Amino acid sequence: MTVCENIEKIKKEIPSSVKLLAVSKTKSIEMMEEAYKKGIRDFGENKVQEIMKKEESFHKDVRWHLIGNLQTNKVKYIVGKVYLIHSLSSIKLLRQIEKEFGKVDQIAKVLLQINIGREESKGGILLEELDLIINEVEECKFVKVNGIMVIIPKGDEDSNRQCFKKTKDVFDELKEKSFNNIEMEILSMGMTQDYKTAVEEGSNLIRVGEGIFGKRDYSIGGEKDE
Repeated sequence: MTVCENIEKIKKEIPSSVKLLAVSKTKSIEMMEEAYKKGIRDFGENKVQEIMKKEESFHKDVRWHLIGNLQTNKVKYIVGKVYLIHSLSSIKLLRQIEKEFGKVDQIAKVLLQINIGREESKGGILLEELDLIINEVEECKFVKVNGIMVIIPKGDEDSNRQCFKKTKDVFDELKEKSFNNIEMEILSMGMTQDYKTAVEEGSNLIRVGEGIFGKRDYSIGGEKDE
């Protein structure tokens, strides 16, 4: 199937209220152009360098999402370029985002990355650390949390569903509370292999790479996670 056909198929399988984020890491501008012509305006990248390169040569109305691990020394390069940072995973990173975006008086829109499976190999905030980072966010002037992102452990449909349910419970619990800098609007969960289950459990943003663009060339880099 072509990129356009893949997008049509996915859009038929999800409600119109669910945002389809095209994970374009390692993909060429030519392939991204096919998705753009099909109406996709939200593209996700893992690496700061790739966003910087593509942002210069692609359509200016595109919204770039940083979905990979963000190193503190790379934050300065994405100021003014990234629409949404999905991977706020530590207080140290939060403070750096606040510092760099504050220099130009801009607001950084971010998602809290939750490590729901408590995997040592994955980044993200453990549930018992959530209050600490929330307290720090509330002191910020240039960071706004817009929701939660999760990358769940590999598993079967039942275990996937349980992880999504657990994440949605956290999302709903925070949504009921009143904060200065936190608003639970976006629940970013679900990728190529499990987005249908994620949507059933409340996701309103899915991150799909292989399901749109086909198999990725891992020799270029990037993890097998979308």
